[in-house]
Amino acid sequence: MSIGENYWMKSFRLRRRDLGLGALALGAAATLPRPSVAEGRAEKLEQFLKGALGDLKDLKGDVKEEIAYLLGMECYVYGFPLVLMDVTNGVLNATSKSGEYKAPINQFGRMRTYVSPDFKDVVRISVNSLWSWAVLDLDKEPLVASHPDTKGRYVVMQLMNMWTDDFASIGSRTTGTGAGKFLVAGPKWNGTAPSDIKDVYRCSTRFAWLLVQMSAAGPQDFPEIHALQDQLQITPLSAWGKPYTPPSDVPINPAVDLTATPYDQVRLMTGEMFFERLAKLLKDNPPYPADARMLEKLRRFGIEPGQEFDTSKLDPAIIKGLNEAPGEVWLKFQQAAYDQPAVNGWLNILNLGRYGTDYNTRALVAWFGLGALTSDDAVYPSTFVDGDGKVLDGAAKYVLHFDKGELPPSAVGVWSVSPYRENFYVRNSINRYGILSGMPLKYNADGSLDIYIQATSPGADKEANWLPCPPSLPFNLTIRSYQPSKPLLDGSYKIPPVKRVTSA
Repeated sequence: MSIGENYWMKSFRLRRRDLGLGALALGAAATLPRPSVAEGRAEKLEQFLKGALGDLKDLKGDVKEEIAYLLGMECYVYGFPLVLMDVTNGVLNATSKSGEYKAPINQFGRMRTYVSPDFKDVVRISVNSLWSWAVLDLDKEPLVASHPDTKGRYVVMQLMNMWTDDFASIGSRTTGTGAGKFLVAGPKWNGTAPSDIKDVYRCSTRFAWLLVQMSAAGPQDFPEIHALQDQLQITPLSAWGKPYTPPSDVPINPAVDLTATPYDQVRLMTGEMFFERLAKLLKDNPPYPADARMLEKLRRFGIEPGQEFDTSKLDPAIIKGLNEAPGEVWLKFQQAAYDQPAVNGWLNILNLGRYGTDYNTRALVAWFGLGALTSDDAVYPSTFVDGDGKVLDGAAKYVLHFDKGELPPSAVGVWSVSPYRENFYVRNSINRYGILSGMPLKYNADGSLDIYIQATSPGADKEANWLPCPPSLPFNLTIRSYQPSKPLLDGSYKIPPVKRVTSA
């Protein structure tokens, strides 16, 4: 599944009284009033995009605002992952020494337990694993990452660029669980790797993420994983082969805002703020050649990669249109889960981590699950509704039933089910944020499994399978299956619906 090309623009008809400009151009003519006016504006839009009407500044005020709004949405969607990644990097790196949830650039942060429900600097983190992570700055030189032998423990090490495309997967599926090392180089480097390093991964952007997940069935696994985490190392190429200790007194950027999560910081940006930041980021994090069409649309507003975007020179009507775009896109983020085709209520996006020009899916995944692995390594089927299509309600009780032999298909037997309000965990009384494949679950006599999803205990005899959900308001569920088997990828496996428990 991917998000359709016209998805974001369909919202246009929800807001405007004279809707023709964008919606008719997107095939929504039947919904529009005053079709002659709509057709005229659609024609103008098409002419503008072809360059027949001249510059945006030359159009009449109302048409100018409408086009700025429509193109602003499309360009916002295009740049959203890059801006969110940049804001997130700033917050994660705002520390002088490495810890669990913050680490200086080019150093590992190591989470020593399952992620805290109070950690909200990155959305929708799994509780299948203990995480180690690093933000890499590849501008000056490449970096060498070293990892230990996990002795068969499932591990996946993921390299992701600033556009949220994965460019390497190391670990159980690809290279095995033995010890190793690899070099990560940025777009400027043209050197030769040392003779003892055979694996070189090239990143198209200055910055990258290195994410390491080591599977943990429960707290009993933590001490062993801690010892493995401590052997993870990042070494500048210039220091390779020499004694190297990461600095513990790194200066903190005073301009980083730590009063709001990255998610909220981007959400609260005006269109002006967003596009000013995007313009700067395009210098160090160049677009792909296939993005030429989007760069041309950005130039319609005066945005050139790496150059300052001076909004003081823009017509007020253009600024108004641009400032209307972010709110509309965020609304569509929230609505997307309810608008897309689903099977038993479950949505399963498969083109993860290699999006090409599918900017809509790329933006939605960044909003919904920043840092997603490719579907070779994991899939994340999610549902916001029960089997009857009704919104999941924290005040209700639900059961997710798996028949014998019908658990989420995973080649390595690692899967989970987790609950969220929007994109974050909500703290609960038993501190449980997932039903994990390695837990001592209680199976039925026929070998089937029932997971009880509700805010209050289902009773002592069922608590082994209790997944606490938020106590009220809508919530959603995500299943994770690592190294998913073919039936989960080709659609032949159908995840069962979530069924609401009704009182007798």
